[in-house]
Amino acid sequence: MGQTIAEKIIAKAAGRETVAPGEIVTCAVDLAMIHDSGGPRRVKPAMEKLGVGVWDASKIVLISDHFAPCTDAESASILKLTREWAAEQNILNFYDQQGICHVVTPERGHLRPGMFAVGGDSHSPTGGAFGSYMFGIGATDMLGVLVTGETWIKVPHTIRIDWSGKFGVGVAAKDMALKMCATLGMDGGGYQSILYTGDTIENLEMMERMTLCNMAAELGAQAGLIEPDETTAAYVKAAGADPGDWQSFLSDPDASYQTTHKFDAAQLEPQVAVPHSPANAADIGDVEKAEIDQFYIGACTGAKLNDLKMAASILKGNKVAPGKRLTIAPASSRILIEATKQGVIEILLDAGAGLLPPGCGACAGYGVGVLAEDEICLASTARNFQGRMGASSSKVYLASPYTVAASAITGRISDPREVLAK
Repeated sequence: MGQTIAEKIIAKAAGRETVAPGEIVTCAVDLAMIHDSGGPRRVKPAMEKLGVGVWDASKIVLISDHFAPCTDAESASILKLTREWAAEQNILNFYDQQGICHVVTPERGHLRPGMFAVGGDSHSPTGGAFGSYMFGIGATDMLGVLVTGETWIKVPHTIRIDWSGKFGVGVAAKDMALKMCATLGMDGGGYQSILYTGDTIENLEMMERMTLCNMAAELGAQAGLIEPDETTAAYVKAAGADPGDWQSFLSDPDASYQTTHKFDAAQLEPQVAVPHSPANAADIGDVEKAEIDQFYIGACTGAKLNDLKMAASILKGNKVAPGKRLTIAPASSRILIEATKQGVIEILLDAGAGLLPPGCGACAGYGVGVLAEDEICLASTARNFQGRMGASSSKVYLASPYTVAASAITGRISDPREVLAK
């Protein structure tokens, strides 16, 4: 029986020729990514108590993004502790307030095909867009990784999700992700590995692939992967890394899959997820056109360069509805720079958007941009759990940057195709 890409990467990390689903193996970790919220402030006390340091500082990426920029003394102290720990442990791959961890890590050339990586955040499956097996772990498991360089894993089954066809106007990878959440449910991934395949996937640019793999977490998967190809290799090279022998990490033709789901991208319409779950998604035509207070384009899922371009294509020559607010939080400083060079930021600001510093921003309920009691938000983020973006009585709808931007013009949930058709 052949091996899936997930099985090949895990076998390599475990020093084995092959592995089988259900086996428990110990793996050498190629990369450990941590951020200011779940990183140093959680592991530093335990490491000091044990009297140990990190196993290999060169294999650790540390990013301050959740509490950046700090808005009070408590968040400032968390960032201070993060910087001190980085210096103590000689963490050279430390990116302080440069953007969101899931975007900055590959952007700076730290992810390559075939890597076995862990992240201290639930959206770490984003790394699967680069042909890496990357998944999220908690602070206790991360402590073990940082000290030993190893972790255990139960070899997952692989669920194959095949997408065929071309997008219609105003449709993006975010709509694919929401459609899958609605169809398969938030436990549809069964804490297994998801492999996205098909000609739709092959034609996606890297930033759109990142959105799909990121939201494998919303499907309840441990990891979401896309097999590496020339598009992957080109991105990795541009980021300053060597993609290596990426062809060796393609799934074998006779690999076994737990199940296969098929979707038609040509039939996909813009999706909107109503509160309080991504699984509450439906075609925009079937969703009540709710009045919105804040429109938010941000987070690792919704504020990459292509996301900002989507919003700009809608907002060019238009204005945010009176009495409404559109908030933009670019996913990284490099994205902000490039979007500025390309005139994207000017278009967004001319339309009346407010610009926040790169980082997680209001997505996880930290810092500026959070919601007040009873406020309603339409966001390009990955999650809309109750109270996630602010007050517990607030409500969050999810959609693509196209849909968020189109709705900001009218002040209520609106179909982006109506704007793009003009």
